[in-house]
Amino acid sequence: MTAPPTTSARYRDVFGVQEFRTLFSLQTLQVGGDSIRTIALSVQAFERTGSPVAAALVFAAGMLPYVVGGALLLSLADRVPARRLLTGYHLLRLAVTAVLALGGLPLPLVMALLVVAGLFAPVGGATVQARLPALLPGDGYVLGRSLFTMTSAGAQIAGQAAGGLLLSVLTPSGTLWLATASAALATALARFRLPDVPAAARPASTGMAAETWRTNGRLLRARGTRGLLLAGWLPISLSVGSEGLAVPYAGRLGDPDAAGLLLSAAAAGMFAGNLVVGRWIRPGLRERLTLPLAALTGAPLLLFAFEPGLPVACALMAAGTSGLGYELAVQRRLVDAVPEEIRGQAIGLYGSGLMTGQAAGIAAAGALGESLSPAHVIALCGAAALAASLALARHLR
Repeated sequence: MTAPPTTSARYRDVFGVQEFRTLFSLQTLQVGGDSIRTIALSVQAFERTGSPVAAALVFAAGMLPYVVGGALLLSLADRVPARRLLTGYHLLRLAVTAVLALGGLPLPLVMALLVVAGLFAPVGGATVQARLPALLPGDGYVLGRSLFTMTSAGAQIAGQAAGGLLLSVLTPSGTLWLATASAALATALARFRLPDVPAAARPASTGMAAETWRTNGRLLRARGTRGLLLAGWLPISLSVGSEGLAVPYAGRLGDPDAAGLLLSAAAAGMFAGNLVVGRWIRPGLRERLTLPLAALTGAPLLLFAFEPGLPVACALMAAGTSGLGYELAVQRRLVDAVPEEIRGQAIGLYGSGLMTGQAAGIAAAGALGESLSPAHVIALCGAAALAASLALARHLR
């Protein structure tokens, strides 16, 4: 593993790179635009059907195919030049959102269009992330990655808030046209502001899906990369189940609406953790803190066994998610551990596994909540995350 850089990067260093500014803008436009599109479609589905299930299915439709795309299409991230792939991806988002804005489609067709766009989401994300190590050498990669994490969370929250505000003055169709404009701007940025950099050289393959499977297997069989992938996936996936219990826990406290405060505290902790770890902790210290920070994702949740009141519960949630900054060091190690020609797919596999693991963690916590109290399930989530961190200590030190 490459030694960590000795000096911390600054925001002006990363934003001084023109291509990074473009990629950063693309990420912000995508997350914000997709959030607006999702809330508009969910409201539209509920208005048309009166079914909460229909609204929830539309909300989740863009995420459901993420695993399939990660399993079959990720090799595109290393085989197609970034400008061409990202232009095509945002053009697909533009076409899908415009068709949805026209309205009049039956619900199954709406969901099918969202699934099509969602299949290529992991490829687009992997392509962007694979460019960062080349653009931001040394500690710049960690700072740039932390900016993406913080801004994605902020753009998602802002997009959902903006979507709700827009729906109060516009129809769902009108709101969808604004999301279409966002996708059009992203398409233009990708086409005209990204340099025409060739894809990394890699041996010819028999096909996209076969190459994706082959490289995923290679990454998972190698002890070093497998350990780093598990170190990134497990503490987060096991601890995130606590967020799935926010509503029933708040209900036990007598105020189900307070779940919003718990989730906001979790988001604030993640933002603060990435800000501090990415910008203010020197690289050498960051590497040494990787294991303690991973353990922090679970340790505070153990105290939920005592069923704390809302202020303490919010503080514990924020403390736990502040440890998620450990992921920055793990990602840097993963980037260093894989050859450049499969870097995009490695980053894509990391992201696909993380999304799958979080969905599984939330589902498992919900299932346990059928027979245990929310407080005890949250404490179990914390214990599992802490145990996983200690079991993977050699990859986190």
